[in-house]
Amino acid sequence: ISMEQLVFDLVPPEPPSFASFLPGRNAEALAAITRFASGDASDKCLFLWGAPGTGKTHLLRAAVASAAAHGAAANYVSDPGALVAMDPETLAAHAFVAVDAIGTAGVDAQARLFTLFNALQASGHRFLGAADVAPAMITVREDLRTRLGSCLVYEIVPLADDEKPNALAGYAHRRGFAVPDDVIQYLLTHGRRDMPTLLGALSALDRHSLATRR
Repeated sequence: ISMEQLVFDLVPPEPPSFASFLPGRNAEALAAITRFASGDASDKCLFLWGAPGTGKTHLLRAAVASAAAHGAAANYVSDPGALVAMDPETLAAHAFVAVDAIGTAGVDAQARLFTLFNALQASGHRFLGAADVAPAMITVREDLRTRLGSCLVYEIVPLADDEKPNALAGYAHRRGFAVPDDVIQYLLTHGRRDMPTLLGALSALDRHSLATRR
């Protein structure tokens, strides 16, 4: 059985959480997002940017789950285009709103996002956004770019290859099991090297070992 068969046959994807995010050089950003989601930060808007595959979506969904766990009405918008069919004022009634992929927003979605951002700020609610580039580089209307640039901004950087073994070992340790170095090297050598697949493989191996008592 291949590693990818283990991932897809034995275990569904884990719900995104802060605990399952491997920070690497993003420790400061992770700490800030954790405080922001729990309501322990004074900031009312936070913006994440970075290349695709760095974990921005994971962090946004984890933040929404954390905000909800702390009693806040929270909403995750995966596609800013969906805002066109939403009432921004109604959405702004949520205490925590996360909008992903802001750089893909069309003209109408940008107008809705601008209204939503202002409504959230006026009500003292929190906004979390993400894009592939920094706010100053996003191709959106100027007034929206200015609003996004006023947020607390963090770049999310990918794990370097030499960081992945320790990150995977640490992830396994937090789940309560140990993974020999040769197993980690096998996964890195013979499987896909993106972190979602690698974490899925470890999770599958954990459950498989429990099921077979090995």
